[in-house]
Amino acid sequence: MRTGRSSSFAIAGVGLIAILAAAWTGGSAYAIDLKLTMDEAKKALTTSRETMEKAKNQEEATKVGHQVFSPYRVGADPEKEPCAPSAELHTKRYWLAWFGGTEAAESKKRNEAVRMPDAKVQTLLDMPLMEIEVHFCGNEEYFAEGAELAIQQAGKTIRPVDMSPAVKGRPVKDKGFRSTLKGRFAYDSFDPNAKTKIMVTFPDGKMTEIGADFSKVK
Repeated sequence: MRTGRSSSFAIAGVGLIAILAAAWTGGSAYAIDLKLTMDEAKKALTTSRETMEKAKNQEEATKVGHQVFSPYRVGADPEKEPCAPSAELHTKRYWLAWFGGTEAAESKKRNEAVRMPDAKVQTLLDMPLMEIEVHFCGNEEYFAEGAELAIQQAGKTIRPVDMSPAVKGRPVKDKGFRSTLKGRFAYDSFDPNAKTKIMVTFPDGKMTEIGADFSKVK
């Protein structure tokens, strides 16, 4: 059954709370999937939706979400080390997991089955860019202003197609300020199976690096 409004699933996001992230793509394939069929996408959405539906409350959903999104995380575990550098790779499967959680939450909210329209699923599958979201800390609110993001594979430096400015740092108790930097990289510009360095370069020349093995990311 298909009901609901397609506008709820704009790729830009719908302002959902953290509970919507508690979803699971399932499957056992490794390496970043560059090509997914509509059937594979719908199976991933279903698995994510059903996993979300099992969460009894927001606290439980948050814990499950932390576990199921770990395959897309590299660097430190932000739950254990909030100021150690970490990154999330927003692959196609990541977004399927996210939207599967959205389907469950919207269905519960409206008390009716809500499904992501096929046209929106196809738009997601056709996305040519992977977003990398990096988290790191500094000593003051605007420490990350002017920072740039890049990845390196086999000595080759790959720049993002576009990048969002670093956000104002949020205070972390006794740790400093935590900021976020996002960049979007063309899938055809990097090796989805290679060991990679995610690099943040600051205007003063200082650098933060995060090691990543893309062959272990879905």
